[in-house]
Amino acid sequence: MAGMSVETLDFSTANPLTIDADVVIVGAVSTSDGPRLHAAAGFEWLGDALAGIGASGAPDRLVRVPGNGSAAPVVAIVGIGDAATVEALRYAAGSAVRQLAGTGRVVFAFPLEDDAAAAAVAEGAALAGYAFSAEKGVSSVPEPVRSVTVAVPSAPAGDVAERAQVVAEAVHLVRDLGNTSASLLYPEEMANRARAAVEGLPVTTTVWDENALERDGFGGILGVGRGSVRAPRLVKLEYSPEGATRHISLVGKGITFDTGGLSLKPAGSMVGMKYDMLGAATVLAAVVGAARLGVPTRLTAWLCIAENMPSGSATRPGDVLTMHGGRTVEVLNTDAEGRLVMADGLVAASAEQPDLILDVATLTGAATIALGKRYTGVMGNDETADTVVSLADAQGEPFWRMPLAPELRAVLDSDVADIANAKIGHREGGMLIAGHFLNEFIGTRPDSAESIPWVHLDIAGPGDNGEAGYGFTGKGATGVAVRTLLSLAEQYGRA
Repeated sequence: MAGMSVETLDFSTANPLTIDADVVIVGAVSTSDGPRLHAAAGFEWLGDALAGIGASGAPDRLVRVPGNGSAAPVVAIVGIGDAATVEALRYAAGSAVRQLAGTGRVVFAFPLEDDAAAAAVAEGAALAGYAFSAEKGVSSVPEPVRSVTVAVPSAPAGDVAERAQVVAEAVHLVRDLGNTSASLLYPEEMANRARAAVEGLPVTTTVWDENALERDGFGGILGVGRGSVRAPRLVKLEYSPEGATRHISLVGKGITFDTGGLSLKPAGSMVGMKYDMLGAATVLAAVVGAARLGVPTRLTAWLCIAENMPSGSATRPGDVLTMHGGRTVEVLNTDAEGRLVMADGLVAASAEQPDLILDVATLTGAATIALGKRYTGVMGNDETADTVVSLADAQGEPFWRMPLAPELRAVLDSDVADIANAKIGHREGGMLIAGHFLNEFIGTRPDSAESIPWVHLDIAGPGDNGEAGYGFTGKGATGVAVRTLLSLAEQYGRA
């Protein structure tokens, strides 16, 4: 792995004052009367001093003071916000571990009342314990906290710590892939890394190279990738646990670098386009996490991977591509390339008649205009989209459902092909128009005209963070949506 993660994560029923550590972490809740201590017994001496030392209780606010008799030489007070909910505890634990990078061992001394709270603290800490240093030369990156202990009144039921580590490492897989330079992570290499990520797991891998893509008619992936000297790939990952009765297909956009093609982006807009493969990385990580956790739902992931470059062989505006399955697309904007590779994946996924198709893509800049940098735009063809939003809420991932406004479909009408990929000069509703395009490639049930349930996640905003860290999220690729996808797979397995 290119990044670094927390090495050990465990629970202890010992008094947190007596646990050997570099830092012991307590919390502060923000109230109308000022900050209030949220800590296990033995830290009461901090209560009246919080405001004086700057511990406001606000999220991401962290203050260090001497240990005052605890085994740890330092006490860190982290802000929890207005109430110590499960979501707030996850966020606060992550914020503390992120800001304490370079520390050896930390102990959480929150008053945890149940297993859900303990699991949230463990997961937040594990998610935040990440650093990417693979491409540093002379300068260095502070190592993440090496060891995390969560003090609890009684041991949580089940393998809570192991689950937190598995989930965090799945998220970190996305971060590693996204943070890697596009010169090092090109389509063939991303396919190789996907194969390596599932090695030893009960996952079957199939890879289409350029010749196989040509043979099987994947015209969208080929059309986007033809301008690059580095050929495109399609990767299929199949996780089929024994006894699984439901099947989710995951389709991910994997543009390892997006110049816009012949519809060339401005220089400033090209910075950060190494992150345009985060959708494919996300569905890969979801399969890896599900297989490691033994989730009882069949998952198939389609990673649609290409590099969008300008050259003499690149697709031209006005060219018509034939997608997998035969539908034709007039390419009016080569910078609307993600939907072209996704179309091939959605058709291939539909052919297997899964119970649900869910796609993940850094699809549109319009999503960031509408929702900012932290919200994932959600669209879909039935109430499953609302279910996904609810699951995301429980995971502390901000998702927001957007409409598939019917009047916008006509924008994609073409005079020469079945559909156009964009309309030059039409700026309104760009995220929704992209959703309409994808919806055209969702198949129907064999015994009716009813569409296969489909949900689309546009992670163009929250997929990477270019600003200051927050909660368990640092700079760079975030790994957003992985935890929601795992929660969805677990829910389907219980249905």
